[in-house]
Amino acid sequence: MSGGNGLRSGGQVLVDQLRIHGVDTIFCVPGESYLTVIDALQDAQNEIKTVACRQEGGATNMAEAYGKLTGKPGVAMVTRGPGACNGSIGVHTAMQDSTPMVIFIGQVARDQEYREAFQEVDYHKFYGAICKEVVQIDHADRVPELVSQAFHVAASGRPGPVAVSIPEDMQRDMVDVADARPFTTVRSEVGPQAMADFRAQLAVSERPLMIVGGAGWSEKACADIQAFAEANAVPVAASFRCQDMFDNMHANYAGELGTSASPKLTARLKDSDLLIVVGSRLGEMTTGGYSLVSLPVPQQKLVHVYMDAAELGRVYEPDVAIVASMESFAAAAKDMEATSPDSRTEWVREANQEYIDNLKPTLEMNGVDMHAVMDVLNEKLPADAIITNDAGNFSGWAQRFYRYRTFRSQLGPTSGAMGYAIPAAISARLTAPDRPVVAFVGDGGAMMSGQEVATAVQYGSDPIILVINNNCYGTIRMHQERDYPNRTLATELKNPDFAKWAESFGAYGAVVEKTEDFAPVFEQAMNAGRISVIEIRVDLETITTRTTMSKLRGTGA
Repeated sequence: MSGGNGLRSGGQVLVDQLRIHGVDTIFCVPGESYLTVIDALQDAQNEIKTVACRQEGGATNMAEAYGKLTGKPGVAMVTRGPGACNGSIGVHTAMQDSTPMVIFIGQVARDQEYREAFQEVDYHKFYGAICKEVVQIDHADRVPELVSQAFHVAASGRPGPVAVSIPEDMQRDMVDVADARPFTTVRSEVGPQAMADFRAQLAVSERPLMIVGGAGWSEKACADIQAFAEANAVPVAASFRCQDMFDNMHANYAGELGTSASPKLTARLKDSDLLIVVGSRLGEMTTGGYSLVSLPVPQQKLVHVYMDAAELGRVYEPDVAIVASMESFAAAAKDMEATSPDSRTEWVREANQEYIDNLKPTLEMNGVDMHAVMDVLNEKLPADAIITNDAGNFSGWAQRFYRYRTFRSQLGPTSGAMGYAIPAAISARLTAPDRPVVAFVGDGGAMMSGQEVATAVQYGSDPIILVINNNCYGTIRMHQERDYPNRTLATELKNPDFAKWAESFGAYGAVVEKTEDFAPVFEQAMNAGRISVIEIRVDLETITTRTTMSKLRGTGA
């Protein structure tokens, strides 16, 4: 690396900055628009692992999962035009999930811009709505400055994606420029007055409910929040797909507020007199389409803790607004003098009991019983196992019945993007090779990103993929049956034999059609030493964990 006294290409300078910022993995699909960068990565293989994916959406989903799992910006590289279009899905997920990411996009040569040159796209316009920031590096001597800016913006405040456009001719320019220093993460610290105001609200509350979610958490912050909840007798619910932020086995845990929320938990939320919302934006999924919490002024008192002041009051008007990092607030809450916990003991006990009751099956299933499948996973998987989840009704099984016990054991797109689980599982296993990884995906989502099984085989990533197959786009079919009975155009699917399909890549493949077959097949997958795909064939009749097609049509009990 140079201190400013040696010539390097723009591409080499960029790769040197990635080293400085601690990048150890890049997910990409190669393209001619950033060949100089790829060439520079050739000489950085001892420090940076380059994972070549089969589609840019797979690459950005892998980078998003890396960022979610590590808390560091995931890095993706895609080529111009079609590559950037394909990659946008994972970038949108990173934006909605507040996941740090930096995506580098090849661009046409600077002297060809604004002519609609081959695969030319204006990324300020295209990516501007789904990124925290979009920059284009037009001069190679600004590479250290703008790459540093990208990492700082991606990781600080409310984390999110930053897109960096790199014209192909800029990458070849030779410059003598000093390197930047490693990026630092900047977040707000909670103030004493904010904590005093918070404590005053909690001191007079008889029925508080804390909702945890969002980004910026750490293992210590989760432990501190747990200690606060214990000391103050506060039940804790998780926002949509954030169940791993509070031990589901803990006596203060009240369950998930999302697509699998229990009716009793949503009723308890409405009955609470104080909402303590830490990290969650209180988005559509967590609030039941903004129906569980009244707009714009909640019926309960609201203490809202978030990393970005712009979010506080944007949708819901809080009684106490606290701009702070999760680590800062959680540590201060843990150290705060406790507030009359004895008066809330029964409130906490009831909330936890309702969560435990919600783990009991409420439907009988034909064919493979998914309740039994979940029992096997809860029994066999260690506490640090990572579950990745796709979008679709099948995802309710992992959300409602799996018990998350440690921080960063749940990776799922709150954006609701299909095709996430398989690339996320591959990334998670590469990022945390000592932790088991299991993916939940429907047959629809599996065919959107399943080609990345080839990537897993190539790079030795060996998660277990559970394909829940009902030969249908189940969520959309559910809406059709409810709103337009017997008019079900475009939701029926004709699928391959997923076991044979997996084996064609070199993966372990199996089909489960009987409940009793799942446990031994799963055991074989755990010992396979390669990526495994288990197709679980389920009956479309059981469309969610709570209802059936017959009930939706009004023809069943």
